[in-house]
Amino acid sequence: MSQPKVESYEAVVVGGGIAGLTCAAYLSRSGLRTLVLEKQNKTGGLIGTFFHEGFAFDSGARAFENSGILFPMLKNLGIELSFLKSIVSIGIGEHWVRLTGKDSLNDYAAMLKESFPANHADIDRITAEIRKVMGYLEVLYGIDNPLFREDMKDMNYLKSELLPWLIKYRRSAPKISRLNLPVDNYLRRLTDNQALIDMVIQHFFDETPTFFALSYFSLYLDYTYTKGGTGSLPSALNDYIIEHGGEIRTGCEVVSIDAAGHTLQLADGRSLNYKKLVWAADQSSLYRLVQGANSARFHSQRDLVANSHGANSILTLFIGLNKDMEYVAQSSGPHAFYTPETSGLSSLSAWSEAAANGEEALQDWLSAYFERTTYEISCPVLRDPALAPEGQSGLVVSTLLDYGLTRHYADNGNYEKLKQFCSDKIIDVLERIFPGISESVLFSICATPTTLERINGSKEGAITGWAFTNAKMPAEMRLKKISKSVQTPINDIYQCGQWTFSPSGVPTCILTGKLAADKVSKDSGI
Repeated sequence: MSQPKVESYEAVVVGGGIAGLTCAAYLSRSGLRTLVLEKQNKTGGLIGTFFHEGFAFDSGARAFENSGILFPMLKNLGIELSFLKSIVSIGIGEHWVRLTGKDSLNDYAAMLKESFPANHADIDRITAEIRKVMGYLEVLYGIDNPLFREDMKDMNYLKSELLPWLIKYRRSAPKISRLNLPVDNYLRRLTDNQALIDMVIQHFFDETPTFFALSYFSLYLDYTYTKGGTGSLPSALNDYIIEHGGEIRTGCEVVSIDAAGHTLQLADGRSLNYKKLVWAADQSSLYRLVQGANSARFHSQRDLVANSHGANSILTLFIGLNKDMEYVAQSSGPHAFYTPETSGLSSLSAWSEAAANGEEALQDWLSAYFERTTYEISCPVLRDPALAPEGQSGLVVSTLLDYGLTRHYADNGNYEKLKQFCSDKIIDVLERIFPGISESVLFSICATPTTLERINGSKEGAITGWAFTNAKMPAEMRLKKISKSVQTPINDIYQCGQWTFSPSGVPTCILTGKLAADKVSKDSGI
């Protein structure tokens, strides 16, 4: 019996998240025969929308920030999407602020002062720092990213827009770099009230850099939402890739990489040859699957990746409500961050300490955690009325939760019990925002960090790449070196996505996807 012919591609992109799809879109446009391999049954990765009983839920990002990257990328590719403004609200206890512009920072400060009346001077110092970072961000994203311009020889653009921006950026860059230390440590210079610090930062990951954390007040003002749900973005990129001659295969898992032979082995037994490979999936799996790479740099990076941790993960509750959108609108609005109490998560010990005293002590710890943590609450139907049955609403409610805790419950056979406990407790907390919600719940679906690990293949359920707590970061962190971040120590293998550059987010994934495509095209002689 003759052996099946091995297919060959000029470029193969492994991973159909937003970075991989961006990369494949540009590779397809360049004329390279391009294939996207995604092990799940649909593309999108951590960006997607699913429907359950007529309700639309965003499974990953709840909204998008442009950051001078998203809109220029879509314009550059000629992709038209309808974007809707996503107003963000912040709530602490019974106090709420709706962010409608830069002046909303004053309202936010007033809310903090109501919650911490003894710390007015500290709050003034903190908001002054946020305002300073907002100024830096205006410079950083002051123009559309030049990477997405076709004609960089336009002298009018160079003189009137790019050059003045570069001058401002070079003045601001050293100030931005000085804000690279963990935000918790930075804010301790401004206040000794740890609970106040928690209210400002506890919805960020451990040791998040100061600039990244404090810039989010500006980014909230930049939030937008795609009509039809966040999954409209990967869907549009899918269409673009196919229209430009690229191929997308879902349900295709790579199980082995022969770097010397430029061959991929798939789980179904098929083999594929590639000239250039872009890894847009979990970086740990790349170094676990690759064979035939033996440089000292490869072994060093492989060991670093294997011994590093992913960033924090989240628990998410998808809730169908027998209440109309007005019920949600008058409370949290379309997108909110809510903290029930002002005591802060720093007032709690580590979950592992509670677990050492037995399951009852750990359950008590969890109860206290859900009272103190910060929740992200999103209501898709408040942006697009088509995203829920008439007269009803869907909520997406998330909070940070340690991956190790969910593994503890899973290893002890109590995983389903954990999900039910978390679901019940979160709905109890939501009663403070949405009175009567318990009686209005039609269904709820709970996803944990181990769910994210299983479905997305993301190490430790991480949603933004590598943890800031790693002693040495496996990814590039210097913005001026971001173009180098897409290179790997393996010949003809490149990378992009959340594991490539840190801090990560949707704009960074798009940017590294474009950079990887440009590098592949250049190395292919295009």
